[in-house]
This record gives sequence, C-alpha cells and structure tokens, in this order.
Amino acid sequence: MKRNLESFDEFKKQYSEYKEFVDIYDSFLDKEKNELILNLKNLKISLNKLKIQSLLNGKADDCNCFLEIHAGAGGTESQDWAEMLLRMYERFAEKNNYKSTIIDFQKGEDAGIKNATILVSGFKSYGYLKKESGIHRLVRISPFDSNKRRHTSFSSVWTYPEVNENIEIEINPKDIRVDTFRASGAGGQHINTTDSAVRITHLKYNVVVQSQNERSQHRNKDTAMKMLKSRVYEIELDKQNDEKKKNESNKKEIGWGNQIRSYVLHPYKMIKDLRTNYQTSKTDYVLDGNIFEFLESGLVDAKD
Repeated sequence: MKRNLESFDEFKKQYSEYKEFVDIYDSFLDKEKNELILNLKNLKISLNKLKIQSLLNGKADDCNCFLEIHAGAGGTESQDWAEMLLRMYERFAEKNNYKSTIIDFQKGEDAGIKNATILVSGFKSYGYLKKESGIHRLVRISPFDSNKRRHTSFSSVWTYPEVNENIEIEINPKDIRVDTFRASGAGGQHINTTDSAVRITHLKYNVVVQSQNERSQHRNKDTAMKMLKSRVYEIELDKQNDEKKKNESNKKEIGWGNQIRSYVLHPYKMIKDLRTNYQTSKTDYVLDGNIFEFLESGLVDAKD
C-alpha cells in the first residue's frame, strides 16, 4: 500500500506538470508536442497498472492459486480443449516468472485430459487468476473429424487460493473420508506403481480433492489436505454472496449459457470475454499463454 501511495503521488505530480504544458501546447515545436503526447500515453499506461495493483487487495489475493480444469461433455474433442487450456495456463506461468506444479492429472482415453489440477505459485497469483473461474468455450474445425466439420467444445476452469499459515482452517477428522488408489496419467512423473495417490472427501461440504503427483502417500495426503483446506476456506468466504457461489460452483453444467469466454478459431479468429467484452483476434498469441490483458480487464471491470 505504501508503494502504491508513493507511485500515486509521483503520477499526480507528473499529471500537474503535463496539464500546464497542455495549456501552452500550441506554442510548442513539433518535437516538443510529440514528446508531450508520448509522456501522456506512458502516464496513462502507468496509471492503469497502478489501478490494477490497487484492486488486488482481497483477503486471499496474495495467496498462491490452485487451478482446476475439467473437460465438458463431448469426449475427445472437449478433452483436447481441456489440455489446450492446461498448456495455456502453464505457458502463462512460465512467461511471467510463476511456478506451476501439476497436482492431479487424468488423461483422456484417446487424446487430451479429463481433468487436471495445477498449483500456480508467485506474486499475487490468485489475485490475478481468480476471475478465470467459469466455462471456456471453443469453436473450431475439429482435428478429430474426418469430415472437417466445425465443433463447439466446453471446459470448466475453477480457481481457489492456497491457504497459507496466516489463515487458520480447522478440519474435523470425522467430516472427511480418505481413500488411496494407484495413480494413473501420461507417464513419467505422473505414473506410480503403488497405491500412493490420495483422495479426500469432505462429507459436510461434498468436496472432493486428490493428489497423485508425489510418489509418497504421506506427501500426497499433505498436498490433498492443503487443497481441502483451501476449498473449505473459499466456500466459507462465498457464503455471504450466493450469486458468486453459484457462478463459481464446480457442479454447474459445463455447457451453453454459463460460458465466460469464447475462443473462436473458425470461421474467423476471435477470443472474447463475455463479462468485460474485451476481445482480440490474436488467438495463437493468447493460447500460448499471453492472457494478461484478459486478466487485467477482468479486474478493472469487476463488480464485486
């Protein structure tokens, strides 16, 4: 907050100076006019960044972010879309000095993934990613359709904060059920030969989390318990806002009417956020992890 206030004071000083120059703009040489215009554009960019930083002041905005992706109905096509989204968020993390760790991963039968959970760690990662919760819709010519027809696919994304040591959440052992199973995945780090994967069900909240990335059952249980506490924390925060709870519920239908963002690759190229109306035709650029413009527009236009 101190840094934000210092920056605001500096920008306010610059604005006052530029405002005086504007009053005598007509007397400037062309070079001086161009310099003033450039300075005003840069000031606008700096003010917008400061505005976004000031919006990241929620109780959990400083936390790391759990991000779940679930393929919708549609088999291989939707599962491939879910994997495209997973890659997009992993590339976003890579390009912005965040760390992404796969917590859970279930591969599709033929291609793509059925679901995946990753932990994105870094500067205010939950604050930036919290508006990604919702249904993401893809329209394209399916690479799995021999007749080259256009298909519409849906996948859901849900984000919630990783509870840190500053947030106390108590879990009653009587309210949970712990199951172990053999991990399955794409191979490599995702495959185990023992029943080391852990699934925890919270009976009161009907919440299920699981971890299978670690080879140790004990470490998987610790990770799953941390996820469970994070989910319970998010549920408690949402109790006073029923509308938000409905929008972010992972039980809602993954299909028409619930989407937050549309990715159209055919017959034209356009990605549009249906909440803010921010859009771009640079589809490949966005799917390669360059989503900061969408994240920031969601924060600026947020109503809650």
